[in-house]
Formats: sequence, structure tokens, C-alpha cells
Amino acid sequence: MPRKIPRALWIVLPLAYLLYFYRLGATGLLGPDEPRYASIAREMVRSGDWITPRLWGQPWFEKPALLYWITGGAFRLGAGPDLAPRLPVALMAVGFLVFYWWILRREFGARAAWFATLILGCCGGWLVYSQVGVPDMPVAAAFSGAMLLALGWIGRRDTRYLPLAAALLGLAVLAKGPVALVLAAPLCLRFRNARDLVRPRVVAPFLVVALPWYLLCYLRNGKVFLHDFFVVHNFERFTSNALMHAQPWWFYLPVLAGLLLPWFPLVLLLGRRAAYRDRRRLFLLAWVVFGMVFFTAATNKLPGYLLPLLPAAAALMGFALDEAEAAHACPWLACCALLLVAFPMAARMLPEALAAGLSKAPLPAFQASWLLAGGVAAAAWLLESRGRRLAAVLLIAAGATAGSVYLKYVAAPELDRTVSARAFWREICGRANEVCVDQIERNWRYGLNYYSGTPLPECSVEARPWRVRQSPGQPPNLAAATPAAISPVDPHTPGVVTFPFRK
Repeated sequence: MPRKIPRALWIVLPLAYLLYFYRLGATGLLGPDEPRYASIAREMVRSGDWITPRLWGQPWFEKPALLYWITGGAFRLGAGPDLAPRLPVALMAVGFLVFYWWILRREFGARAAWFATLILGCCGGWLVYSQVGVPDMPVAAAFSGAMLLALGWIGRRDTRYLPLAAALLGLAVLAKGPVALVLAAPLCLRFRNARDLVRPRVVAPFLVVALPWYLLCYLRNGKVFLHDFFVVHNFERFTSNALMHAQPWWFYLPVLAGLLLPWFPLVLLLGRRAAYRDRRRLFLLAWVVFGMVFFTAATNKLPGYLLPLLPAAAALMGFALDEAEAAHACPWLACCALLLVAFPMAARMLPEALAAGLSKAPLPAFQASWLLAGGVAAAAWLLESRGRRLAAVLLIAAGATAGSVYLKYVAAPELDRTVSARAFWREICGRANEVCVDQIERNWRYGLNYYSGTPLPECSVEARPWRVRQSPGQPPNLAAATPAAISPVDPHTPGVVTFPFRK
């Protein structure tokens, strides 16, 4: 007889759809990164050159090719300009969660695997980066898959999965560069058996996956590729503030808490020292701690850099929750439920935060709907006190799903108007041949170039009857040109961006 499908799966499947695929294209591409990477992928499809990344005809060596390939594949299969960059990333996020549950169930048991998977799958960081076409999710999924496949080797010196782990690590290097190799340093916890990692059967899959694109890109582009990719976008990203992402040393402490919402209170269950006698759990802890130290030491800091650490953190939290006594788990699960209020708060703050920066986004006024989080907290406490911990965790996960759907409904229209260039392009596309770009922020320029297909000319180069201008902190607008308005623009004037742009 066929095996009975677990009841939890009937709940998890609709949650996964609502979290990862529902209204995936509700907003146009956001910020400078999404449209830039999507433009490069579309250019690969158009030109047939899948080796050299090009942005509007110019080589662009900021990231390796994996994201461009999967986005280009989606374009080839007929996905539209909004889904092609995002759908492969969302599929990768969900596919990793399936693998994550399987490997943790194999190593630690089914209940612990369910807790860890629900925590990771419903945490803010994993959700946000599954919805945008940037390299953070591909590198996190590939790198984390490699590290998790090494658990058997860490715990029992089982080398069966090491070749596959090496191939996934090569995929991570193909997603975001050599940083994946640095983050894999916790594998050295099994230093005495490190020779297992350099055997031909392990090294060969890594080289077969990672090396060909780097070699071909160098042969086609020469030393400029080596300088731009390795020196500028890897070494200088770590040591120099030239890329304008410098942050204080403590930056990642609140960021990690935010990425793990609403589950962050469960971190307080991780203090039981006896748990780390298990070499595999010590490895997971080293994975998180080493990654935090490494990224903290870097000059440039962005929230997405921490994404590869979330699977290890969620696993530790899930295991600790599985082993916690009811008296200890009740208050922390209730706190997790109360933090569901972050979703409706974010729905009101997100457009302003993305447009002007989080520090400038005002806190929203209190709304009665926020009290629903208190009801979920009370229900979770009651379920836990009655020995139904999995039901309590599923309830919080359902609350996170409802919050995510609410966020998409409330924030998406405003994001489309104030952060994405899609709505603005739809307004002006009918007269595109009569429009030039005067003053516009970099974020909007990349988006406008993406949706227009061919970049609109600068007014200083080709004056046209209509011009695009933008006031600081406001969406761009279209205005009729006047002789004064179309006079040559000084490219060094603050607020004026010329093409091509650099990050």
C-alpha cells in the first residue's frame, strides 16, 4: 500500500504557494540590482553569448554567470519581464527547503526537521530574498546544500556525499564568487580527516562545475575580467569603502535578528552546552559564528550577505525547540507569535524604507489588526501547554503566511509606484521616441532602461520634446522640454547620473 501523506504536508503545501509564488510579479523589478541583473540575462539571450555578462553592450563583471543563466533560461521558456528574474529564484528557495527537510530528517529525525524547515521557510530573510532576482538566494541554496551534505562526514566520516557537496560548492562559487570557499572554512573542524576533501573524487566535481566559466571568461576578456571581478568586486568589497556600503561593526547583529523574524526569540534556547557535544551541531554553530565574524570584518556590509547563514541558524533553533521542555518553550513560542506584528508594520513602512532608507521610514500608526498577533500568541501557548508543539509552530507559520499575503496586498501597489520603474514606463512608453532623460536617480535609471529595452538617451546628448526629471526622494515625472531645460547638463552635478553606472 502507498505510504500515507503526513497531515502536516497538507498544511505546508498551500503555505509554500502563498509564501513563495502568490503575486510574485505584483511589483516591477526593484532597486538598481534586480533590473541590472535581469538586463544582463536578457542580453545573453538576445546575443547568444552566455559567457561574457554585458550591460547595454558593455562587459559587466560584478557577479558570475549562474543568476544570468537561470534568468536567461526563464526568458527562453517564455516568462515575462517580471517573472523571468524571480521565478527561478523562488523555485530554488522552495527546492532547497525540500532538500533541507530531507537531510535534517536523515541526520536528526523528522520532528526536528519539521521545526527547522518551518522556521527557515517562514523567516523574513528567506522570504524576502526568494522574491527578488538577485544572487543572494542562489548562493545561499548552493552553499548551504554543500555544507549540509557534509554533515555525515562531520559526524561519522561518511564520505559518500562529499563529491555532490563539492559540486554544489562549485555552483555557489559560480553564483557569487570565491566568498563561498571562505565561508566553507568550518569544514576544517574535522582537520584530522581533511585529506578526504582533497581527494580527486571530491576536487574533480568542484572544478568541473566552477572552473569552465571563469576560464572561458578570462580567455574572452583578458586581464580586465580578473581585475574587475576579483580585485574590485571581491577583494575591494572586503577592504575598501569605495563601493559605498560601509557600515559599523555591530551592523549585522540587528540584521540577523530581522532576518530571523518572527522566530528570533528561539535563539535564547541555544545556550545548552551539552547539545554541542554532537560534532554536527558544533559544525552548524561554527558555520554561523564564523560567517558572522567574517562579514563583520568586511568594510562593505549588506543584509543579504548573511543569507547563507540562515539555514544553519534555523537548524540549531529547530533542534533546540525540539528538545526544550514545555515550560521553557511556551513563552518563547508566544514571543515568536507576538512578533508576527512585524508583517503589518512592514507593509506600511516598506515603500518608504526602500525609497528613502529604513532610518527615514516613519513608524506606522497603531492599528487594531495588530492585536491578532496576541490571539495567535495565546493559541500557540495553549497548544504548547497541551503537548501539541508542532501544531503551535504550524500556527505561527500560518500567521507568517497571512502576514506575507497582507504585506503583498498593501505594499505592492505603493512599491510599484514609488520604487519600481514599471508603472512609470507604462505611462510614457507610448511616446518613448519623444522622451530623453535629464536628472534621475541610479535606481530608477536601471529600471527604466530595463523596461524600455533600449536605454532612453540623455537630454544632454539628444534633446527631445519630453524630458524625465526627478526630485530627491520622489518618483520621476515627465515634463515638456523648454530651451532652458534642455541645455547641456554637467555630468558632475550632484543628483545627475550618467550612463553607464557603477555600483
